[in-house]
Amino acid sequence: MTKQLSIVVLMSLFTTKAFAADLYVRNGGAGGAYSTVTAAINAAAEGDRIIIQPKTNGSAYVENLTINKSLTFVSETAYNRYFIQGTITITPAAGRVVTISSLSSGNFTIYNIVAGGATTGGRTTINLLNCYLNNVNTNQANTTTNISGCTVSGAIAFSHGRCTANKAQNITINSSALDTSLATSDVEVYGNISSFGITHSQSNYNFKFYNNFLSAITVLAIKTGSSNEIINNTVYNPNGTDVAPFYINLNNGNTGNIAIMNNASSFVSSVTNTCIYNNNNATVTATYNMFTNAFLTEGNVTQSNNTGPANMNFSNVNYTVTGMNVNAGNPDLDYTDLDLTRNDIGHYGGSNSWSNYWPIDNAGKPQVNYLLTPRSVSSGTLNISGSTFSR
Repeated sequence: MTKQLSIVVLMSLFTTKAFAADLYVRNGGAGGAYSTVTAAINAAAEGDRIIIQPKTNGSAYVENLTINKSLTFVSETAYNRYFIQGTITITPAAGRVVTISSLSSGNFTIYNIVAGGATTGGRTTINLLNCYLNNVNTNQANTTTNISGCTVSGAIAFSHGRCTANKAQNITINSSALDTSLATSDVEVYGNISSFGITHSQSNYNFKFYNNFLSAITVLAIKTGSSNEIINNTVYNPNGTDVAPFYINLNNGNTGNIAIMNNASSFVSSVTNTCIYNNNNATVTATYNMFTNAFLTEGNVTQSNNTGPANMNFSNVNYTVTGMNVNAGNPDLDYTDLDLTRNDIGHYGGSNSWSNYWPIDNAGKPQVNYLLTPRSVSSGTLNISGSTFSR
């Protein structure tokens, strides 16, 4: 009897998991749908999907949302965003996964996506895809944020996760407190546009910054003993700056390694002429970087094959860099471009090339959400991983 009961319970669990429901939200509750997103959230069970109809006149669902379940939100019309005028708060819980695709928050700076607090006993995962947002504030402890293909009029502030192919005013990686339930992956920031740059002050994880177009990279904290990479970025500031475009100023006492390689940069000297600054708490290695400025460093930096001044042309309208950077990067096969020629210094170089995330023939919609492809295989099994999204 006990054995039969166990089988019934197990079948029930499989049935519940296999048949997560789709709940519809439409203007005025048309066709028996819910008229508000809040009503759909209240009716939903863990793992359900809420499909939201964009209103035909472009008006908003005016409501603040509290998401306290693992749910997925998508548009009823592919790549047509639904408009929610209100703050969206995600309540943390161990194992909770919230995915929001094709949301527009409108031009209201007070309406943001926020994580409601730190997660206890596990991690909360927040996925934001193809959205137009004001600010993203998910820099809570034990929270992973994966954000891709979004336009953010203000800041993206997160504590751990993967940030790819977004356009934001600034990108900040920090945490309200140290993680107690550690993630197993690094912080990865690939293929983004940031007018104010990237600031990193997280001490839980290694970081990788690849193929971004931005104005500065600032590192204020790292994980003790970590190995971190700043590779194939274009760092361009035509407006004058009082700190180096690559500014390493660790203040938390942690030590670790930072590799700065294959980056193209140009900046207007104001207070400083320094290209790379290190306050000597990090072990910094700079190789195959190219500047239109004279190549100057401050602090301990192990250098080789850096160039400056070099003739390059930058555009922060078209997000391009041309000139001496072509075929000038690290000649190792691990860093070759997609056409298998020598690495171009800057954001178009290497296997995580800008063209993966911002293809010219796709109306600005990223075709690649994430890509990890080893450039050479000497033995064993070749593993390739990648992801994309729909709606």
